[in-house]
Amino acid sequence: MLVRILQRSGYSCGSALSAEEAQELMREQEYDVVLTDMDMPGGSGLDLISSLRCDYPNVATLMVTGLDDPLLAHAALEVGAYGYIVKPFEGNEVIFNVANALRRRTLEIENRSHRARLEQMVTDRTSELWTAVANLERAERRLKLSQEETIQRLAIAAEYRDIDTSRHIDRMSRYCALLAATFGENPGRVETLRLASQMHDVGKIGIPDNILLKPGPLTHEERCIMQRHAEIGYRILCDSQSELLNVAASIAQTHHERYDGSGYPSGLCGTAIPIEGRIAAIADVFDALTSERVYKEAVPMNEAVEIMKAERGSHFDPDLLDCFFSSMDAFSAIRSEPALV
Repeated sequence: MLVRILQRSGYSCGSALSAEEAQELMREQEYDVVLTDMDMPGGSGLDLISSLRCDYPNVATLMVTGLDDPLLAHAALEVGAYGYIVKPFEGNEVIFNVANALRRRTLEIENRSHRARLEQMVTDRTSELWTAVANLERAERRLKLSQEETIQRLAIAAEYRDIDTSRHIDRMSRYCALLAATFGENPGRVETLRLASQMHDVGKIGIPDNILLKPGPLTHEERCIMQRHAEIGYRILCDSQSELLNVAASIAQTHHERYDGSGYPSGLCGTAIPIEGRIAAIADVFDALTSERVYKEAVPMNEAVEIMKAERGSHFDPDLLDCFFSSMDAFSAIRSEPALV
């Protein structure tokens, strides 16, 4: 009867006498709509609907049964049935339910296809975004390496006449970074100080050789000329749009200031000296004391520590110097390592 009703309305139909036979027909040809009774040989209609919905998600199913039971109707809808037709039925009722099932099936297929396209689009866009982020990170790393190399070459050029310049620049920058980290500066700030401190003596490019490389003590006049390197370095680096170069300018200008105000070039006192200048002062003096120069021998580590302790609160910021002493093992390790430059 169902086949005749549907064929008269232009549908192509197949029929099965059991749930097992229905499954075989579906394997041979996937149907758009399946109408099933509740009680059949080889299994219930609920089991068939549940199985078909799992194996053939695009199929629309209708329960056609003589059991007018609201609980059973609810169970059929729960397992995926699109409708519940109670016998005896009118032909138009079947046609109406099949047409609705097909319409709903079309909408669900379109909806799944749309979701799949959206998910693929999100996947593609996410992949593109991560690729762009990776490319940006690589470009940023290349730029950073290029920037650091430029800084190092500029710093070395300023003191090229000193064969130990590169080792001094490397140790000085690492001392500054370690002291800043120990003092609690954030990682970004620590890295900025590491790079910027490499240019602390860039102003020495303007100091004559006979003064810069003089093996003995400087005269008062020569010392005044040497002290100009702080202002020369500041003028070279200042007024930049780069935070890094502005920090470098500050270090160049203030790393010879003293905590008690007796330093140069401006005689700044206490916290009026920028923290980067106070950090660089400790790092620079420590490296100067423990390194051999053209005019002096290197001072033993324990003697250098005692000299710096005597300058606590006069030359050096006492809090920063205490941090420095608390990490002496780490500073000593840097002093003992080969230079990276």
